[in-house]
Amino acid sequence: MTGFFLNAGQLAATANADTMKIAENAKDTLATGPEKLAAGIEKLSSLSFEDIITQLLDNAVKFGLHILAAIVIYVIGAWIIKRINKMTRSVFTRRKIDPSLASFLNSFISISLTVILIIITISALGVNTTSFAALLAASGVAIGMAMSGTLQNFAGGVMLLLFKPFKVGDFIDAQSYSGTVKAINITTTSITTPDNKLIIIPNGNLVNGIINNYSSMGIRRCDWKIGISYGDDTDVAKKTILDLLDSDPRVLKEPAKPFAAVNSLDDSAVTLVARAWVKSEDYWGLFYDINEKIYKEIPKAGLSFPFPQMDVHVKNEQ
Repeated sequence: MTGFFLNAGQLAATANADTMKIAENAKDTLATGPEKLAAGIEKLSSLSFEDIITQLLDNAVKFGLHILAAIVIYVIGAWIIKRINKMTRSVFTRRKIDPSLASFLNSFISISLTVILIIITISALGVNTTSFAALLAASGVAIGMAMSGTLQNFAGGVMLLLFKPFKVGDFIDAQSYSGTVKAINITTTSITTPDNKLIIIPNGNLVNGIINNYSSMGIRRCDWKIGISYGDDTDVAKKTILDLLDSDPRVLKEPAKPFAAVNSLDDSAVTLVARAWVKSEDYWGLFYDINEKIYKEIPKAGLSFPFPQMDVHVKNEQ
């Protein structure tokens, strides 16, 4: 405990000594300030007119050289930026990069290089660019915080254009909406629903959510569930359904042939399941056509469609 108080006393003494030293330095500076100013004025007054003109000319030549260097740097830098932009456009075209992404990347590269060139040009004039760079960085942080949602959508658009989970014309299911992709912009994606509604979804939500792309694989499996009455012949029902599927030219034989089987024994019906592979563009047409054909052909085969019913038994007790 005694050592603690001794150390505290030593720290306090050191702090007081440093404070006194700073105060003395400030006092000396204030005292010598007018003297230095007077000495500078006296030195200036002692110069002749020719000396003053010579110094002005020297300063003008130095400033002119700085301006010339800045102009040369800017001209050369602008030429280099132009060449880089031309090279990047050529590379994007050769690699078949999406036009929207290529345009954005070209603009981003051009703006970034132009800002760097301006800073270098200002530095060539002899201006201290440290404060300018700090101000630019602070402005960027402020703008980024104010536009955080927009920047998230912007980054999502870049990822969509780079990784291409879907393309224009694909039928997708995302963010509880289903429709055909109409346009992929840098911040939003537009889809058209089957009933011709235009839905605009932020790209940030798309990237962070689940996307079901029905068009990406080219083919889809179509499923039907059909209920028949208890007591009906399931073999006849399966044969009738398979004949309907085999007779439709839209049904594919690969990757698997049409399939039908008993799926479950429910309260009021024996439920069969039928499956067939079809091209993505033929999915809905086949689905609805086979539904109608099943409804017409099942009764012709001596089968019936059940419906929920209740049997009531009346018991007479006397």
